[in-house]
Amino acid sequence: MASSLSLSAAPKLTTTFSSSSITLHALLFSKNLPPSLSNPVLCLPLNLTSASRTHRRSISLYHHHHHHHRRRGFVTASAESENGVDTARKYDFDLFTIGAGSGGVRASRFAANFGASVAVCELPFATISSETTGGVGGTCVLRGCVPKKLLVYASKYSHEFEESHGFGWSYESEPKHDWSTLMANKNAELQRLTGIYKNVLKNSGVTLIEGRGKVGQSILFGRLYKIVDPHTVDVDGKIYSARNILISVGGRPFIPEIPGSEFAIDSDAALDLPSKPEKIAIVGGGYIALEFAGIFNGLNSEVHVFIRQKKVLRGFDEEVRDFVAEQMSVRGIEFHTEESPQAITKSADGTLSLKTNKGTSEGFSHVMFATGRRPNTKNLGLEAVGVKMNKNGAIEVDEYSRTSVPSICAVGDVTDRLNLTPVALMEGGALAKTLFQNVPTKPDYRAVPSAVFSQPPIGQVGLSEEHAVEQYGDIDIFTANFRPLKATLSGLPDRVFMKLVVCAKTNKVLGLHMCGEDSPEIVQGFAVAVKAGLTKADFDATVGIHPTASEEFVTMRTPTRKIRKSPPSEGKTDSEAKSAAGV
Repeated sequence: MASSLSLSAAPKLTTTFSSSSITLHALLFSKNLPPSLSNPVLCLPLNLTSASRTHRRSISLYHHHHHHHRRRGFVTASAESENGVDTARKYDFDLFTIGAGSGGVRASRFAANFGASVAVCELPFATISSETTGGVGGTCVLRGCVPKKLLVYASKYSHEFEESHGFGWSYESEPKHDWSTLMANKNAELQRLTGIYKNVLKNSGVTLIEGRGKVGQSILFGRLYKIVDPHTVDVDGKIYSARNILISVGGRPFIPEIPGSEFAIDSDAALDLPSKPEKIAIVGGGYIALEFAGIFNGLNSEVHVFIRQKKVLRGFDEEVRDFVAEQMSVRGIEFHTEESPQAITKSADGTLSLKTNKGTSEGFSHVMFATGRRPNTKNLGLEAVGVKMNKNGAIEVDEYSRTSVPSICAVGDVTDRLNLTPVALMEGGALAKTLFQNVPTKPDYRAVPSAVFSQPPIGQVGLSEEHAVEQYGDIDIFTANFRPLKATLSGLPDRVFMKLVVCAKTNKVLGLHMCGEDSPEIVQGFAVAVKAGLTKADFDATVGIHPTASEEFVTMRTPTRKIRKSPPSEGKTDSEAKSAAGV
């Protein structure tokens, strides 16, 4: 049964409602509206005279002030079928993805391979992101994992040159590093990778649109007219309709607002500096801070790390936290603990000073903030269509990555679940199966391995000792702390730390941790064993490869300590997942 809503305004608008769809007929001159405007939900300056409601239909009123402070109403009408999609409406695409990062590209490519019509919009390429620049590939490929790892490789050579003397190598002069060569080669590689990602989308049949996308649209028709529609995407004024919209815009570095914060750089800028820092203060104690500390230390910068807490890497295993800080200190990195930044000042000679609650440190060429990232959800039109977000701007989703609006989904860092590239890939693939294969698929956050590419690096999977005790009570801990074979001839103080966290009752390996050379590569393989639920007996029955550091994981026989606690409460899946990712 249909009912009509009579609306009077200039221009005149007549709207017909039904239980499954809405057809909007605007009696407007065709020259006044873009030809691409097809069957949207309009939000116009109208006078509401009468209204009636039918099943699965909502009308929401938005107000704002016009000239002379006159108040006028914005009426928004939408009607959805039982599955949240207007089945009577024709769409340009089955899926429109805003943001071509890891999760968005994976979801779009899979959806296209499943037969869906898909479009992706992304900002133009740049090495540093902004409101107007981004690039296909997203944070990981362009200003995260990949360029960071390239800089890690570059910085490791200084340590390897030092190691080589014990193996008979000598040099007529000290090796020199050219920062500009590194930056040029790194940027060329990023250009190559973003081109590969574009080709992957093209070969999958995905339409790639360059520009800034947002949900809904605003057009100028005498006065401002808004179209608030959870099936419409506006890309720099060009309008597209989609049965489903995916938000995968990732996050951005966060710099706290303190006096002088404009003198600081973030991780984006640190990957693309015109010159290498001579002396750098890095504010933060997380994985980004430690990774950049190792990079610049390896490139012979003087590095100071300022952290608010007593220890680095909050959420990681306590022994690992202590071990990596000790090893980094031995390499010349200075840690300033329990210091909160209060102000940055710039001297006449261009050097920077960092004031904290404990005093002022001077003479820095750079001050870098590695104080976390925030979801990149500003100015996307999400609030207007009813997408719920938390106080930090992260989009709230259910276990299938669906938002509070049925036609809109979100994956990756923008949801602030587990902010890891492989997790975003998993979420994107699961969403494509849910939407286009009719196979509801939940991402599985159990035993997600993670790494910190500090120097030495960290690899881990499963529970830390602290989380294991909290969840299981009775725990056996196996550890090894030794000098690796490679360090015996060099005389360097390098060491390796390895740890197994085992449930005493079931013998199941709950967590596996390593800090030392090649830890991430080693832990990736052992992650399969932990994910499969193998026991300590299974590890013991495995023959090791000799001589390697990794063989310690299958040769540790005697517990370092046994922890016996009262039976814990059941069911802490979220805690387990976050511990597994090191957050």
